[in-house]
This record gives sequence, structure tokens and C-alpha cells, in this order.
Amino acid sequence: MAIAQAMPGMKRLQAPQSALTPLRTLALAPFVDALPLPEIVRNTGLPVTLTMREIRAKVHRDVPATRMWSYGPAAMAPLVETRARQPLTIRWVNNLPAKHFLPIDYSLHGSGHDVPEVRAAVHLHGAKTASKDDGYPEDWFVPGQSRTCHYPMDQEATALWFHDHAMGINRLNTYAGLFGMLLVRDEVEDALQLPSGAYEVPLILYDRDFLADGELLYDVSGDPAKPWIPEFSADGILVNGKIRPYLEVEPRIYRFRVVNVANSRFFQLSLSDGQAFWQIGCDQGLLAAPVAQHSVVLGCAERADLLVDFSGLAGKTTHLRTGAFDIVQFRVKGQAAVAHKPVPRVLRSIARTPESEAVTTRTITLHDYKDDVDRSMVMLLNRKHWHEPTTEFPKLHTAEIWEFVNLTDDTHPMHLHLVRFQILDRRPFDTTAYLMEKTLRFTGQAEAPAAHEMGWKDVVQCPPGLVTRIIVRFEGYAGRYLYHCHILEHEANDMMRPFEVVV
Repeated sequence: MAIAQAMPGMKRLQAPQSALTPLRTLALAPFVDALPLPEIVRNTGLPVTLTMREIRAKVHRDVPATRMWSYGPAAMAPLVETRARQPLTIRWVNNLPAKHFLPIDYSLHGSGHDVPEVRAAVHLHGAKTASKDDGYPEDWFVPGQSRTCHYPMDQEATALWFHDHAMGINRLNTYAGLFGMLLVRDEVEDALQLPSGAYEVPLILYDRDFLADGELLYDVSGDPAKPWIPEFSADGILVNGKIRPYLEVEPRIYRFRVVNVANSRFFQLSLSDGQAFWQIGCDQGLLAAPVAQHSVVLGCAERADLLVDFSGLAGKTTHLRTGAFDIVQFRVKGQAAVAHKPVPRVLRSIARTPESEAVTTRTITLHDYKDDVDRSMVMLLNRKHWHEPTTEFPKLHTAEIWEFVNLTDDTHPMHLHLVRFQILDRRPFDTTAYLMEKTLRFTGQAEAPAAHEMGWKDVVQCPPGLVTRIIVRFEGYAGRYLYHCHILEHEANDMMRPFEVVV
């Protein structure tokens, strides 16, 4: 790991050697910091202003404050709350420094020495909005500038999130801290009387590496000319900006709005005591009915709406974990202040889109090109780079089937802007035959999506060696948008392509 090169602008060569030592977060005392909760900004009809700025915040009691970027004064950006069909205007202000503090790879497309080091483009992930307000990667703006975006919110209750999407550096900007959550409410959700107020808790999950002095460390390849790496799992797992925090809860049902904002890590979530929980929603809102789960895997950018019942754990502790690692401690009080409603048996009506409505099927191949020693060099969709001419032109108000043919060794969380979709199935195929003959030879039967994937989605996990099919209706707006792998390092080089919705 080229630590001295990982932090240009931070004068690491003059720092004491102890400060250059990577921090081992497993050596830190767990569960000593309370889980932070965000400031809530409600849509009143007036424009909302969110300002990007550099801050210093403590990620753990025993770690010096960390330099990071945020959409607000704390590590957790303000949580914006609005209602369906209540238009929202946000003015995004860029008050970031002119110099980046993470390692820019100037060899990546759109990230050369001919553009400013620090630039931002804000994408409200999952929003159905006009192209000009979508945060197109090339529509960036620099420190001292702002963008005002209009979001009609013509969509059902769900958890959206906002993050940077500037071409070439969004993986660095997100790693620096530019992300936040937005909740959409509607009358269907209201009628369910789900846990609310103090009993509805956002959980923003991500991972980071740190140096012993508390500063962020972003790993690099060791090649100063091309520091890009294809993915990583960092040492420290953070929830709402803290390493292994705790939350005091009452012995009753809580609602957790979970989003994975990590660059490339997937989270396999469960409770340490083996207790089941209910998943009531996914990326684009409520499921048709609750799904009992003992574990759920969240890929990058995926969301999960979970209900956890602590009523049988009065006076005890339990933990949210990923794999076998506890990441949040729940300290259950002796009694509940307010009784909870039972878990609803039915949530909302979701009509499945029949395949017969699709006017075409598009095949998207996923590629990872490697060098002689098996190091990833570039990652493409349909063997095409971002800057090549657009090849996908779906028509407004039509449905299409998109099939993702994964020829790589990774599971890719594929995301389409503008739209929501439904997963049709996944089917194994012979990757060698496809690479040699460009022929799909299936090696097994198609598998329907799991129950918790049967709702509306905007990210789909595409495992290796499988063809993953979705059906998507292009509604709302004509214009230019994009689709990409949401592993941010893959997206940067160059697993991202434009599409244009035409009339």
C-alpha cells in the first residue's frame, strides 16, 4: 500500500511515522459511541439548501477527528423528508476546497489535468426526475458555484439517497463523505401506522480505512500514474458516521431504513441472537407483504426497510452484524414507553409487469479486462467506453427487458437512472462458450427473484456466470440518462454507459 502517495496535499512525508500507520479499528473499544441521528429537513414548499463543505468529525471516541466532506455540518448529512407528489427544490451549494485530499487518477476518463481537481454533480438516487436535474456525470460544478434542482416526487413512499456523481472522481467524493438520505411519504404508508418518530431509525452503512492520526486513507495501486484499484473492503465499518456505535431501544418494534453507501462492500445483515426480522421494503418502496428474514444481503446502493421486534429482549443486548462481525449494539431498556402496532399482513398492491409488454430485449454484457498478472485494467458494458456514442434509445412510455450477461468474477449491482424496474429471473450460462462463440448456452433453469426482491427496484445484483433479467418501463421524461455498476471503482473505469429516452 503506497500510503505516502495515497494522500496528496496532506504533506504525509513530513508527518510523524506513527501518523502514517494504518489504524486497526478492531483494536478499538466497541460500542462506546451513541449512534448519531441526522437533522431532519422537511419539505415545506420552499427551496431547501444543502451545502457541501469540509468538516472534521470523530468516528470513534478514541480516534482523533477525521477530515471529511459532507452535505451538512456533521458527518451525517441532513435527512430530507417530503411527500409523494409534493415537488421539492434543492439548491446544492459547493463550498468545498479547491484541492482534493484523496488520490486522483488523472488517467481515468473525465479526470484529466484539464479539469478542476474538485467538482461535484449531485444525483438523487432513485428519483424520477428530468435529465437536467438528474446529476449527469459531466454536468459538474466547482467550488463557489451551486445548482438548483427540481424533484417532482411523482413516486411512491420510499427511501432515496443522494450522492456525488462527478465524472472521474465520484468514488473519491463519496468516500470523502458526500452522501445522505431522503425519505418520501405517502398515504398508503400512513395508513399502515408503521413505527415512526424515535422508533424509525436511518442506518447508513459504509466502510473506510484510516491512519492512526484519524485521517482517511484511500488505497491505491502503487502506480503513481494510475492509482485506480478495482474494489476494496476497508478495515473500519461505520454506521451513521461512527465505528461500531450503540443504540438504546425500547422492548418494542422499530423500523430501520437501511442504505448501503459503501464504494464496493456488500453487507450481509443479520441479528446476533439469530432472531428473525421482517423486511417490508426495498429500493423503490414497500413490498406487497412483509418477508420474514434471518439475513439479507445489501449490494452497493441498495436499500432495505426492516422491522425488528425487541419486545422479547427487555434488559438485554443484541447486535446488528454483517457476516460474523457486530456493527451496532442494541441496548434494550426494561419497558416500552409506547405500545407498538402489530406488523401489517399486507403492505401495498404491486402489479407484476408481464413480459409480453416489453417491446424489445436488450443484452448488456459485463466485462473485466485484465493484464498478464490478472490485475483489472478496465471494466466495460457491451465492450464500450463511456465516451463512445450512445447505443440504447428506449422510447418513452414503453417497457423493455434488459438482460445483464455477467462474464466477470464479481457480482455487479447494476443501477439505471430515472426508472424503477422488476427483476424477472437469473439463469446460469456457459461463460466460455459465450466468450468464444458469442452464443448463450444456458446450463440450468431460470431462478425467480427471492421474495424480498419482488418489489420495485432500481439496483439489481448480477452474480457471475448468470444472466440477470429485468423488465423496466421508461416513464416520466425523455432525455439523456445513464446506467452503471454501482461499485464506484468499477463505474469510474469504465462500467458506465449513457442511454437516451426518446419520444
